[in-house]
Amino acid sequence: MYKTPASNRLHIGIFGKRNTGKSSLINAITGQDTAIVSDVSGTTTDPVYKAMEILPIGPCMLIDTAGIDDQGVLGEERVKRTQKVLRKTDVGIIVVEPDTIIDSFEDELIATFSAEKLLFIFVLNKCELKGDTSRGYLLKNKIPFIEVSAKFDKGIDELKRKIMDLAPSYWSPVPLVADIIDEQDVVILVCPIDSAMPQGRLILPQVQVMRDILDRNAVAIVTKETELEKSIASLKQPAKLVITDSQVFETVREILPQDYPLTSFSTVFARHKGDLDTFVNGVFAVEKLEDGDEILIAEACTHHVQPEDIGRTKIPTWLLNYTKKDLHYEVSAGGDFLEDLKRFKLVISCGGCMVNRREIMHRIEKAREAGVAITNYGILMAYLSGILDRVIAPFK
Repeated sequence: MYKTPASNRLHIGIFGKRNTGKSSLINAITGQDTAIVSDVSGTTTDPVYKAMEILPIGPCMLIDTAGIDDQGVLGEERVKRTQKVLRKTDVGIIVVEPDTIIDSFEDELIATFSAEKLLFIFVLNKCELKGDTSRGYLLKNKIPFIEVSAKFDKGIDELKRKIMDLAPSYWSPVPLVADIIDEQDVVILVCPIDSAMPQGRLILPQVQVMRDILDRNAVAIVTKETELEKSIASLKQPAKLVITDSQVFETVREILPQDYPLTSFSTVFARHKGDLDTFVNGVFAVEKLEDGDEILIAEACTHHVQPEDIGRTKIPTWLLNYTKKDLHYEVSAGGDFLEDLKRFKLVISCGGCMVNRREIMHRIEKAREAGVAITNYGILMAYLSGILDRVIAPFK
């Protein structure tokens, strides 16, 4: 289970004021010394991620955040980083202790969770201590809570069961391809090897799709685009599907017979991590682009930028060739997705293989609120190549 990608784990965010025992709570849930525990207020400086498993949900990611009441310049930066955690949190836990005065800090969290449609539970930690301030407030306002003692391991199992109850239905993404293929089907994966590929291995989307095929008891054939024609000729019967890297659409299209089902890894992830219909509808904004329009390239991870980087070099070049317009680009990477999108005419998201579905859906929702079209790399490349209908056909 520890090999499960972080992006496929239920993300559980632990929030609260400084020194309410958030780190101790995580240690109690995991049964190990995962987080640093100290009597010094504000020990946790940045969000700390811990991969674990909570049965029967399975793989999870616990996120220990800095206290939301941090003060000073450094404290403000910690709070900003903590707020970014909300974008990827599937279940929220707000930690208080018996003598905590519940005020605007917790109220703001409740309001944010509600606005983000994020399910949450209050945890009254250190319940072995005297004090009834927070308990009285929660009871009076009919706010659900669980009493626990991380020190004495009290209430931890009940909290785990509650987390299971709160886990949203969307957190487990739709299948990659398992729902559109059958047992014993042959699926060809076209994986070009270029300077952007990591040394000695395939990239995560390719590996995950391959595993999904194997879990379906189907057959995966992996080949480079230069060997695709030979791979097809070696088959006794046609493959059920060909999945290619979007950057070699043109080459693969020339080789494949027209009746061969074709899609791309990025298109697979458009459905798996986001909303395929939204991305498809968003790509038509390309036709309305004018000189001077701004486009946001939204990457979900940070990586070493290659000379032929897809987001920074190739997509701008392809759009220039297609639109003949002087377009301006801004790139956001990792957790630095912009909150104000109104100045952009189009947001182009990567496949999102390194983040969970909630993060991609957050970006889609922000674009929708701003009235800005959003698509993803694979959908855009299929559209510019004139084969969008063919690429999305396997999922209709």
